[in-house]
Amino acid sequence: MTERARAGTEDPVPSGVGERGGWKPTDGEPGGRERDDREPADREPAERAEPAEPAEPTEPAEPVEPAELAEPAERATRAEAAARAEPAEPAPGLTPAEVAERVARGEVNDVPVRSSRSVGEIVRANIFTRFNAIIGVLFAIILVVGPIQDGLFGFVIVANTGIGIVQELRAKRTLDKLAVIGEAQPTVRRDGTASRISTSEVVLDDVIELGPGDKVVVDGDVVETDGLEIDESLLTGEADPVVKKPGDPVMSGSFVVAGGGAFTATRVGRQAYAAQLAEEASRFTLVHSELRTGISRILKYVTWMMIPTALGLILSHLLTLGLPGDAAIRRMVAGIVPMIPEGLVLLTSVAFAIGVIRLGRKQCLVQELPAIEGLARVDVVCLDKTGTLTEGGMDVCDLRILNDTDDTDGNTDADDHTDETTDDDTDGNTDGSCVAEGSTDQAPARDPYIRQVLGALGGADPRPNASLQAVIDAYPAERSWRCTRSLPFSSARKYSGASFSDPYGESSTWLLGAPDVLLSAGDPTLTEADELNAQGLRVLLLARVTRELDDPEVARDVRPTALVVLEQRLRPDAPDTLRYFAEQRVHAKVISGDNAVSVGAVAGKLGLPGADAPVDARELPQLSAGRDALGVALDEGTVFGRVTPRQKRDMVGALQSRGHAVAMTGDGVNDVLALKDADIGVSMGSGSEATRAVAQIVLLNNSFATLPSVVAEGRRVIGNITRVATLFLTKTVYSVLLAILVACCQIPYPYLPRHLTLLSTLTIGVPAFFLALAPNKERARPHFVRRVMRYAIPSGLITGLAAFATYLLARAYYTGPGSLAAETSAATLTLFLTALWVLAIIARPYTWWRIVLVLTMAVAFLVVLATPWLQAFFDLRLVGTTMPWAAVGIALVASALLELTWRRIAHRFPA
Repeated sequence: MTERARAGTEDPVPSGVGERGGWKPTDGEPGGRERDDREPADREPAERAEPAEPAEPTEPAEPVEPAELAEPAERATRAEAAARAEPAEPAPGLTPAEVAERVARGEVNDVPVRSSRSVGEIVRANIFTRFNAIIGVLFAIILVVGPIQDGLFGFVIVANTGIGIVQELRAKRTLDKLAVIGEAQPTVRRDGTASRISTSEVVLDDVIELGPGDKVVVDGDVVETDGLEIDESLLTGEADPVVKKPGDPVMSGSFVVAGGGAFTATRVGRQAYAAQLAEEASRFTLVHSELRTGISRILKYVTWMMIPTALGLILSHLLTLGLPGDAAIRRMVAGIVPMIPEGLVLLTSVAFAIGVIRLGRKQCLVQELPAIEGLARVDVVCLDKTGTLTEGGMDVCDLRILNDTDDTDGNTDADDHTDETTDDDTDGNTDGSCVAEGSTDQAPARDPYIRQVLGALGGADPRPNASLQAVIDAYPAERSWRCTRSLPFSSARKYSGASFSDPYGESSTWLLGAPDVLLSAGDPTLTEADELNAQGLRVLLLARVTRELDDPEVARDVRPTALVVLEQRLRPDAPDTLRYFAEQRVHAKVISGDNAVSVGAVAGKLGLPGADAPVDARELPQLSAGRDALGVALDEGTVFGRVTPRQKRDMVGALQSRGHAVAMTGDGVNDVLALKDADIGVSMGSGSEATRAVAQIVLLNNSFATLPSVVAEGRRVIGNITRVATLFLTKTVYSVLLAILVACCQIPYPYLPRHLTLLSTLTIGVPAFFLALAPNKERARPHFVRRVMRYAIPSGLITGLAAFATYLLARAYYTGPGSLAAETSAATLTLFLTALWVLAIIARPYTWWRIVLVLTMAVAFLVVLATPWLQAFFDLRLVGTTMPWAAVGIALVASALLELTWRRIAHRFPA
């Protein structure tokens, strides 16, 4: 463990505790310190040592180190430690002039922040598509041969493309604003002053400070360390943290798991190790999504079906039917256009974009678009307790001095100074509102020396976690203590520590951490700690050790001194959120590094089922025994405590191996690896830079209650796109079938482009827009393509055969010059009614607005049939009554077949 000097004669940056409990000089003994008669029995009286250097220049007299408290050799060792603890001059960093020089030379970290696509990319993605090119050519042909109403499909595509561009630009603006809020801001030291700046403002040779949870934003060389441990697993795959010393390199993309320090930037911008990877991996993208991948597969199949079918249609109309050229071209175009599910891709993009905008209004940053879809597929959500179920802050509510504490260990005068501090120095329960059940006369604390030790431990860590911050708030640091060596907190070891030279001249080493980690099984102190944990309180053990901090066995044979009891602040919105997950059949698993009993008690207060049987992760099957054994244990349990960062990662993998889609929430550096491996990583906005960097979703308002909105948005998108995809592909199937049938039968295509534009608008386009944006709570299921085609193929076949049957019947019924128009009108009626029934099935379950939607489409078609100028515009005129009613009858038979087919499919493949 690397040393860092904490104090000198001036002690400019104190790391210890204030002037409480020091020795008092007496009138009869200048420079001495008065003591009362409460000497421990096992101490022999001895002469005073020579006065030592004052702990503070402002002290009225110099404290004297008692000779009986240290042998000469021990005092020499402490002197050497003090000499080693002289603070090195920190690197001042660059001057403003040096920064300006590097900016002028372009030596700036100009890697783009994780953000959305550019405006140009959005426009190109929406306009220059394969199907837009096909439709554009067909539209140009219709503009030449006319009339204009047969080119309506081109105007519809232009409108849809415009809507898609506008919605994605709105989503881009929302994301860009939120990305600035969530961007990592490293602490850079310039001209001797540390300040937080944007990542893009870092220049070459900048001195960048690091602390727990900080992300290394550029490559560099370490210049200062204080137990600095860096996790490089995201870059190298090595799971164990790497201890860094001055001169060691650090790579961008790694993050700090313990300790602190500073490094000098040696490579910035695109020259940095992970910059190229980060730029590509963090782009706002629509790929890597089952929904988008599935649609691409469908479009590929459609393309292969469309090419031979269209060729056959063209040849039959131009070469064999003998129709006039313009009429043949119009009907040929009419056969090709409906094969293309042109609105499906656009509607998917719009649905995602609107989801981003909706979530953005709730301060939810979606860093990767598929995350909206992914969270809809989740069936297990792993929750880190601290920062997710509880708020980040804590309060010390009790300090219990252990009855067997040996006051001779470095505190011969502890009781002497009780009178000096008990009036206003409590145990952290300043308002009397937070005392653990069972608390006895141990609070307020009997020994101010323990409070000084706690204050010193707090001052020894420049970047305390939430637990240590609560200790600091309760026990302010005193300047008379000097930290000679420190051991930063690590989630893996579950404790921190420090060595001190106290104002009495004693050297001591202390650990503060989890009782069940520091103490051996069966220790009576664990019983008291478990009782407190059962109340949902967090308990820390203060223990004195005899080994050096850099000894791997430092936590062996500790001497327990006190229990620090912390009260955790529950998030008020957590119960409702957990209830929502239960209603949506999403299993919540609490995975925490805290004591399992304490975590279970907290989860029980929030109403989580299964919280009464917490599991200690140290008793779980090891990954080496196979993922199945670990996965079974995870499926059976709900609350898991004492989970290490590596175990969190293993637990996510074990759940995934059993077919679960796993979401992981967290805010601490110990959650990074699990967040990265989970299907969806969700970070709090107040979380560490590293967690925000790897998470796909960041809750900038730190509200756990936002998560159901994300789930609901994802389910809305994927559930509704599945619905509308069935509509679009039903049209594709019946269009291909009709084209094949008319080509084989050598008869004209039954429709003009205007007819299919009308039908597509009323049975697909307008309804699909509303259905795609409607609420949908159904959990997304895998195999998107299979499920869509399972319904679309039979629906398209039934619809196409019904329309073709009506067309053949009308060809036999009508004769004369205007027979083709009459045949087309009858076939259009059957096609509309059958496609409307497909819409009615897909719109289920019915709500008032869905019923209104279907009825409105039906009324709109009737208006077209009943209005003379619309009849002429769309060339729709029902001749007589026999054939129109026959068309209705065929449509009813087809609707009954559709109903039976859908029910049979649903029965065979239940949800």
